[in-house]
Amino acid sequence: MPKVLITTVPFADNNRLPLELLDGVGVEWLINPFGRKLNEDELADMIKDVDVLIAGTEPIGEKVLNRANRLKLISRVGIGLDSVNLIKARELGIAVSYTPDAPAPAVAELTIGLMLSLLRNIHVANSQIHQGTWHRHFGRRIPEVTIGVIGAGRIGGRVLRRLAAFGSPRILINDTNPMPDVTDKLKLEWVDKETIYREADVITLHVPLTKKTKNMIGYSELKKMKPDACIINASRGGIVNEADLERVLNEGHLSGAAIDVFENEPYAGALSKIERCLLTSHMGSMSVDCRTKMEIEATEEVVRFFQKKSLQGLVPTSEYDIQEENL
Repeated sequence: MPKVLITTVPFADNNRLPLELLDGVGVEWLINPFGRKLNEDELADMIKDVDVLIAGTEPIGEKVLNRANRLKLISRVGIGLDSVNLIKARELGIAVSYTPDAPAPAVAELTIGLMLSLLRNIHVANSQIHQGTWHRHFGRRIPEVTIGVIGAGRIGGRVLRRLAAFGSPRILINDTNPMPDVTDKLKLEWVDKETIYREADVITLHVPLTKKTKNMIGYSELKKMKPDACIINASRGGIVNEADLERVLNEGHLSGAAIDVFENEPYAGALSKIERCLLTSHMGSMSVDCRTKMEIEATEEVVRFFQKKSLQGLVPTSEYDIQEENL
């Protein structure tokens, strides 16, 4: 009987349709028994004799793929591909699919929520009241600040369109492929990253993790920002250098930071000791509707594979090209 390993967790907690779909094509499935993100060794030990992997963000590199003696499809629940060695998978004849659009609305909305919390010090006030301190914080409203958006794709574009509902803040935007028509609700200023670092009050990142974006925001970039600026990373861990961010915040620079993604997860580092640093547990996509859609789309791709139908979510050639450039 064909075997499907489901490593992403949670899975089918809110809707059992993905498991029913797998049962319908007569496969044996196993959900990650650890209940957390697997490390490379753990996945390598589990991948033997598996035909399809329904994957999360765990590392799927050469060590794992070399032990995957029967693997023919990796169906990624989500959009990020930095954890998957696409080049090695292609060499071994393993197809890779993903669900790039499904998580975007939830991540965009979490970004807006983090932005509001940083600007109004909601997270700090909550922490202080729990500790017995009553302090009324002055804050800033979205229409009154300059917002810098780095990355205007599926998620960044949605952030921009949602910002329009708050009025008309000044928007500085940077992307490798400028798209002037991303929204007609706001006047966008397409600028370089240096301008964003210098002039934005809020900077939000929506770029993939690549060789070019690894540690893209380090000590130098953070110190270029306004003393009362704040930064949001809901894209990928490793884009903001966590040690440099901790250093800058402890020096009293920046009014705050919001980090949803970390280089190593679960995160238990020094940023958790800084009150004005708002930390969330990689939960950008974790709305009931978006998470369910991601799981169903990834599983439907698996069903198509076993039914020998054309796959609809195959990773485009451009993503392989990006990884080859990073070798």
